[in-house]
Amino acid sequence: MSAPRSVCVYCGSRAGVSPVFAQAAADLGAAIARDGLTLVYGGASVGLMGVMADAALAAGGRVVGVIPRILTARELAHAGLTELVVTESMHERKAQMAARSDAFIALAGSIGTLDELFEMWTWAQLGLHAKPCVLVNTAGYYDGLIDFLARAQQEGFLRPSTRALLRVVPDMPSPAAVLGP
Repeated sequence: MSAPRSVCVYCGSRAGVSPVFAQAAADLGAAIARDGLTLVYGGASVGLMGVMADAALAAGGRVVGVIPRILTARELAHAGLTELVVTESMHERKAQMAARSDAFIALAGSIGTLDELFEMWTWAQLGLHAKPCVLVNTAGYYDGLIDFLARAQQEGFLRPSTRALLRVVPDMPSPAAVLGP
């Protein structure tokens, strides 16, 4: 696979309690711009999504938001993006984000973040794409999930080859370096 040109980041539409998560989102947004990559994300102006998009834009980056019409008011669609794509459904949103991205990264978030990351990880396992999938474990946020995945592998429900398709990192100072060619 060639070096990525665009990176999809899944993260919370809420900022969380600890400022460490917002800082990680800002750092990643700026790093994506600094690395010359396009940020593709959920299109919101709030939560970690908004923090990350604003940081990427402030660093001179290209930012593409993809948001379903039903969420434009609830998640407050970001009005200052390079491009905002409004879809008719969540399924169309996911398909657009996948088609526009060369890699997938998840920061802290909740069920939506995990849903989107796990779908891309599943698609990789099925051979539908060969794009990197990365989980950023900021401040140990995903420790419980990582333990669960180890247990699933130990119990024979998760193949080692499938587990290897999801890379876990504590932070991501340079997406281009982590994702590589």
